[in-house]
Amino acid sequence: MRITMTATAAMAGLGLLAACTPAGIGGSTSRPAATTAAATAAAPAGKVETALTPAQVAAATAITRAPAPRPAARATAAQLDTTTAAQRAAAAQAPQPDTAETRLGSTIASLGDPTEGGFWIKTPLVKARGIGRIFNPANGKSAKVDLIPLDGPASGGSQVSLPALQLIGVSLTDLPSIEVFRS
Repeated sequence: MRITMTATAAMAGLGLLAACTPAGIGGSTSRPAATTAAATAAAPAGKVETALTPAQVAAATAITRAPAPRPAARATAAQLDTTTAAQRAAAAQAPQPDTAETRLGSTIASLGDPTEGGFWIKTPLVKARGIGRIFNPANGKSAKVDLIPLDGPASGGSQVSLPALQLIGVSLTDLPSIEVFRS
């Protein structure tokens, strides 16, 4: 059986398809105000439990927070990492001798949502947000991170941001045992 179509019918069909546009395509390409870096930095992330002074918390927050990657840049780990070189250097610094830290325990770390920027760990070892550090005993590297509560037993695993895993020298597909500290 042979199907034939007239040129007029084909043009009419194409004209109808051209008028169909999914919502959001062809409109504004700007990001919603709530996802801009300024709004992210200004938005309170909840109460933070820490022994640090407000100035130390502000300094740690400047290190651990980064904007989400652009939607078009979601291809490689390097494109997903929106932290700056200065943030990476500051997050990798060893803790100061006068900084009081509490060891919260060990956890199995896996890659968290790679589209969430910054240095963070979501772990059942904390019940409230805070500032802390993760340590990789396999190579001695550590990173300053935001501590974010994760539902589950304390023996459950944790989710770590892509930049934090890279900073402590862990492959994104590994499941290493790391130590978690609260500042």
